Amino acid sequence: MPASAATDHVASYYAASANPAPERPALAGETRCDVCVVGAGFTGISAALHLAEQGRRVVVLEATRVGFGASGRNGGQIVNSYSRDMDVIESRYGADTARALGDMAFEGNRIIRERIAHYGIACDLKEGNLFAACNARQFQALVEHQALWERYGNDRLELLEGRAYRREIGSERYVGALLDHSGGHLHPLNLVLGEAAALESLGGVIHEHTPVTRIEHGEPVRLHTPQGRVVADRVVLAGNAYMTGLLPPLEGRSMPASTQVVATAPLDEASAREILPTDRAVEDGNYLLDYYRLSADRRLIYGGGVNYGGQDPASIEGAIRPKLEATFPQLRGVAIDYAWGGTFLLTMNRLPQFGRLNANVYYAQGYSGHGVTCSHLAGRLIAEVMAGHGERFDAFAGIPHLPFPGGRMLRVPLTRLGAWYYRLRDALGR
Repeated sequence: MPASAATDHVASYYAASANPAPERPALAGETRCDVCVVGAGFTGISAALHLAEQGRRVVVLEATRVGFGASGRNGGQIVNSYSRDMDVIESRYGADTARALGDMAFEGNRIIRERIAHYGIACDLKEGNLFAACNARQFQALVEHQALWERYGNDRLELLEGRAYRREIGSERYVGALLDHSGGHLHPLNLVLGEAAALESLGGVIHEHTPVTRIEHGEPVRLHTPQGRVVADRVVLAGNAYMTGLLPPLEGRSMPASTQVVATAPLDEASAREILPTDRAVEDGNYLLDYYRLSADRRLIYGGGVNYGGQDPASIEGAIRPKLEATFPQLRGVAIDYAWGGTFLLTMNRLPQFGRLNANVYYAQGYSGHGVTCSHLAGRLIAEVMAGHGERFDAFAGIPHLPFPGGRMLRVPLTRLGAWYYRLRDALGR
């Protein structure tokens, strides 16, 4: 892999194993387009690709590199639906909203697979993911979860009671699991790099190292950068946790949070088969959950926990290794080759924030840990609303988003206090 493929990315396994990608030049001078997208992660590139497929002239502005943020650092799991279950959505926002969101709950997954197949994206796609229960309460939640998802059309779920889960996970930690045969896992940075290349094949333009410093709202919109300006009929703001100052009305209604991931040295075939015999991805049922999977070269990629406010711990390996070894004691002392953190955006209600700043500036963000699939859905809905079909976009845009208690100063300590309570519940099995 050329060294340039990892330049300016965090020193992760994904950056080290990324497919070759060009350095896109920073914007210099003025350019005109139909739509300017700010942010080259999953949301921005997904929206840009859908828009280019409609025949629109699209320019993407990225402050660093394509996939620099959460899109290129996450656990790589294709998990369906949202960070809030459909029954919660229905009880809080009504049956119409629940039905609208339920009809889209598995669409992001399908979009990812369509993109991979249509554009020939090499991103190590593998099938299936598991939700593992650490106690009886969590297992009962999986039983209810299966029934709920089946109501909304996912008929590819398999409940593994008792030790039946051991055919999938070589760990004594669990009491059962729910297998989603429609889920999966992949190399997320290579996915977004492949989608960026697909966009460029359709005439889209990406400028890296081009932060937006100021937006002049109007018709058209003018976006200022350090060395240039974009004049656009419409704008999509898709920077998620890495966007500051461009969405002031939402800054008190979301909060950056970080999670940490490690990748071991490659495991021998017998060890890999022992811990994950069928090569599926796993996440547990804890409030501050652990998640893991095998890479294409048999590394265990293991992540877990959340730091509210977005800071990484002093030692990522020190934070994650005890979790990894508690799950797989047979890997005690395994070499860890990579350790990295990434920031995602959390909302108070754990549902994504879609909306408009005005008639020609749209945004989508705040996936609260379910960004791989939902960001791809967001891109399609943005393209739909710009084509005059806003019903599905508005189903999300109509969801109210309250500010975090305590405002910007106290939201982090108060959220940490709440997380401490749920961590205690997890530890007690309640």
